[in-house]
Amino acid sequence: MKASSHDEFREFVAARSTALLRLAVLLTGGDQHAAEDLLQIALMKAYGRWAHIDQHEAYIRQVMYRQQVSRWRLRRHRAETTVPVLPEPGTDSDAGTGAELRIALWAALGRLTKRQRAVVVLRYFEDLPEGEVAALLGCPVGTVRSTTYRTLAKLRALVPELGPEGVAEEAQPLSYTPKGVRG
Repeated sequence: MKASSHDEFREFVAARSTALLRLAVLLTGGDQHAAEDLLQIALMKAYGRWAHIDQHEAYIRQVMYRQQVSRWRLRRHRAETTVPVLPEPGTDSDAGTGAELRIALWAALGRLTKRQRAVVVLRYFEDLPEGEVAALLGCPVGTVRSTTYRTLAKLRALVPELGPEGVAEEAQPLSYTPKGVRG
Protein backbone atom coordinates (compact mmCIF):
# COMPACT_ATOMS: atom_id res chain seq x y z
CA MET A 1 0.00 0.00 0.00
CA LYS A 2 1.24 3.46 -0.84
CA ALA A 3 2.09 5.85 1.96
CA SER A 4 -0.74 8.21 0.97
CA SER A 5 -3.30 5.37 1.08
CA HIS A 6 -1.90 4.21 4.40
CA ASP A 7 -2.27 7.71 5.87
CA GLU A 8 -5.78 8.01 4.45
CA PHE A 9 -6.72 4.68 6.03
CA ARG A 10 -5.34 5.75 9.42
CA GLU A 11 -7.29 9.03 9.26
CA PHE A 12 -10.48 7.16 8.34
CA VAL A 13 -10.08 4.72 11.22
CA ALA A 14 -9.44 7.55 13.67
CA ALA A 15 -12.50 9.47 12.48
CA ARG A 16 -15.06 6.69 11.97
CA SER A 17 -14.11 3.77 14.24
CA THR A 18 -16.39 4.87 17.11
CA ALA A 19 -19.49 4.95 14.91
CA LEU A 20 -18.56 1.67 13.25
CA LEU A 21 -17.99 0.05 16.65
CA ARG A 22 -21.48 1.15 17.76
CA LEU A 23 -22.92 -0.59 14.72
CA ALA A 24 -20.86 -3.69 15.44
CA VAL A 25 -22.12 -3.77 19.04
CA LEU A 26 -25.70 -3.66 17.78
CA LEU A 27 -25.06 -6.39 15.24
CA THR A 28 -23.48 -8.68 17.84
CA GLY A 29 -26.24 -8.18 20.38
CA GLY A 30 -24.20 -6.16 22.83
CA ASP A 31 -21.14 -8.40 22.98
CA GLN A 32 -18.34 -5.83 23.11
CA HIS A 33 -15.56 -8.34 22.39
CA ALA A 34 -17.36 -9.86 19.42
CA ALA A 35 -18.09 -6.34 18.15
CA GLU A 36 -14.42 -5.40 18.35
CA ASP A 37 -13.51 -8.58 16.48
CA LEU A 38 -16.15 -7.89 13.84
CA LEU A 39 -14.86 -4.35 13.27
CA GLN A 40 -11.24 -5.52 13.22
CA ILE A 41 -12.00 -8.14 10.56
CA ALA A 42 -13.82 -5.55 8.43
CA LEU A 43 -10.96 -3.08 8.72
CA MET A 44 -8.39 -5.74 7.85
CA LYS A 45 -10.32 -6.70 4.72
CA ALA A 46 -10.70 -3.04 3.73
CA TYR A 47 -7.02 -2.25 4.33
CA GLY A 48 -5.86 -4.62 1.60
CA ARG A 49 -8.22 -3.09 -0.97
CA TRP A 50 -8.22 0.51 0.30
CA ALA A 51 -6.91 2.12 -2.88
CA HIS A 52 -9.55 0.32 -4.99
CA ILE A 53 -12.58 1.16 -2.82
CA ASP A 54 -14.70 4.16 -3.79
CA GLN A 55 -16.97 4.35 -0.73
CA HIS A 56 -14.87 3.28 2.22
CA GLU A 57 -17.47 3.35 4.97
CA ALA A 58 -20.12 1.62 2.88
CA TYR A 59 -17.63 -1.11 2.03
CA ILE A 60 -16.66 -1.65 5.68
CA ARG A 61 -20.32 -1.72 6.78
CA GLN A 62 -21.12 -4.31 4.12
CA VAL A 63 -18.16 -6.46 5.21
CA MET A 64 -19.42 -6.23 8.81
CA TYR A 65 -22.97 -7.26 7.81
CA ARG A 66 -21.76 -10.18 5.75
CA GLN A 67 -19.27 -11.31 8.39
CA GLN A 68 -22.00 -11.25 11.04
CA VAL A 69 -24.34 -13.20 8.77
CA SER A 70 -21.60 -15.78 8.33
CA ARG A 71 -21.20 -16.00 12.10
CA TRP A 72 -24.83 -16.72 12.79
CA ARG A 73 -25.02 -19.17 9.92
CA LEU A 74 -22.35 -21.23 11.66
CA ARG A 75 -24.97 -21.76 14.37
CA ARG A 76 -22.55 -21.46 17.22
CA HIS A 77 -24.75 -21.16 20.26
CA ARG A 78 -23.49 -19.98 23.58
CA ALA A 79 -25.31 -21.11 26.67
CA GLU A 80 -24.89 -17.85 28.57
CA THR A 81 -23.14 -14.53 28.58
CA THR A 82 -21.02 -13.71 31.57
CA VAL A 83 -20.84 -10.20 32.96
CA PRO A 84 -18.52 -8.89 35.67
CA VAL A 85 -21.31 -7.26 37.72
CA LEU A 86 -24.98 -8.21 37.87
CA PRO A 87 -27.32 -5.39 36.89
CA GLU A 88 -29.44 -3.74 39.56
CA PRO A 89 -33.18 -4.43 39.31
CA GLY A 90 -35.26 -1.43 38.26
CA THR A 91 -38.00 0.15 40.34
CA ASP A 92 -41.54 0.93 39.26
CA SER A 93 -40.92 4.66 39.66
CA ASP A 94 -38.29 4.56 36.91
CA ALA A 95 -40.41 2.57 34.43
CA GLY A 96 -41.32 5.49 32.15
CA THR A 97 -37.94 7.13 31.76
CA GLY A 98 -36.02 7.09 28.51
CA ALA A 99 -33.05 5.39 30.13
CA GLU A 100 -35.22 2.56 31.46
CA LEU A 101 -36.80 2.13 28.05
CA ARG A 102 -33.37 1.93 26.40
CA ILE A 103 -32.22 -0.62 28.97
CA ALA A 104 -35.36 -2.70 28.48
CA LEU A 105 -35.01 -2.47 24.71
CA TRP A 106 -31.33 -3.44 24.93
CA ALA A 107 -32.23 -6.51 27.01
CA ALA A 108 -35.01 -7.41 24.58
CA LEU A 109 -32.61 -7.13 21.63
CA GLY A 110 -30.35 -9.59 23.41
CA ARG A 111 -33.21 -12.10 23.53
CA LEU A 112 -33.76 -12.01 19.77
CA THR A 113 -32.21 -14.52 17.41
CA LYS A 114 -29.22 -13.35 15.43
CA ARG A 115 -31.27 -13.09 12.24
CA GLN A 116 -33.99 -11.08 13.97
CA ARG A 117 -31.44 -8.74 15.50
CA ALA A 118 -29.68 -8.25 12.16
CA VAL A 119 -32.95 -7.43 10.41
CA VAL A 120 -33.98 -4.91 13.08
CA VAL A 121 -30.57 -3.23 13.12
CA LEU A 122 -30.38 -3.00 9.33
CA ARG A 123 -33.99 -1.82 8.90
CA TYR A 124 -34.31 0.64 11.78
CA PHE A 125 -30.81 1.61 12.95
CA GLU A 126 -29.22 1.73 9.51
CA ASP A 127 -32.54 2.68 7.85
CA LEU A 128 -32.00 0.38 4.87
CA PRO A 129 -34.89 -0.58 2.58
CA GLU A 130 -36.13 -4.17 2.64
CA GLY A 131 -34.49 -4.96 -0.69
CA GLU A 132 -31.01 -3.98 0.53
CA VAL A 133 -31.49 -5.88 3.78
CA ALA A 134 -32.50 -8.97 1.80
CA ALA A 135 -29.45 -8.62 -0.46
CA LEU A 136 -27.09 -8.21 2.50
CA LEU A 137 -28.54 -11.16 4.38
CA GLY A 138 -28.84 -13.35 1.29
CA CYS A 139 -32.56 -14.04 1.66
CA PRO A 140 -35.78 -13.08 -0.15
CA VAL A 141 -37.52 -9.77 0.56
CA GLY A 142 -40.51 -11.70 1.88
CA THR A 143 -38.31 -13.27 4.55
CA VAL A 144 -37.15 -9.82 5.62
CA ARG A 145 -40.77 -8.64 5.83
CA SER A 146 -42.00 -11.60 7.81
CA THR A 147 -38.97 -11.55 10.10
CA THR A 148 -39.48 -7.81 10.69
CA TYR A 149 -43.17 -8.34 11.48
CA ARG A 150 -42.53 -11.18 13.92
CA THR A 151 -39.56 -9.44 15.52
CA LEU A 152 -41.45 -6.21 16.15
CA ALA A 153 -44.31 -8.22 17.68
CA LYS A 154 -41.81 -10.02 19.91
CA LEU A 155 -40.16 -6.74 20.93
CA ARG A 156 -43.55 -5.25 21.78
CA ALA A 157 -44.34 -8.30 23.91
CA LEU A 158 -40.97 -8.13 25.69
CA VAL A 159 -41.11 -4.33 26.14
CA PRO A 160 -44.78 -3.28 26.42
CA GLU A 161 -43.78 0.39 26.38
CA LEU A 162 -43.05 -0.05 22.65
CA GLY A 163 -46.69 -0.93 21.96
CA PRO A 164 -49.20 1.38 20.26
CA GLU A 165 -50.01 3.17 23.53
CA GLY A 166 -46.34 3.34 24.65
CA VAL A 167 -43.83 6.15 24.61
CA ALA A 168 -42.21 5.01 21.36
CA GLU A 169 -45.39 5.26 19.29
CA GLU A 170 -44.02 7.88 16.87
CA ALA A 171 -40.96 5.73 16.14
CA GLN A 172 -42.95 2.67 15.06
CA PRO A 173 -42.95 1.67 11.41
CA LEU A 174 -46.14 1.22 9.47
CA SER A 175 -47.71 -2.08 10.39
CA TYR A 176 -47.40 -4.94 7.96
CA THR A 177 -49.63 -7.97 7.81
CA PRO A 178 -48.37 -10.90 5.73
CA LYS A 179 -50.73 -12.57 3.25
CA GLY A 180 -53.12 -14.98 4.87
CA VAL A 181 -52.82 -13.43 8.33
CA ARG A 182 -55.85 -11.60 9.64
CA GLY A 183 -55.47 -9.03 12.30
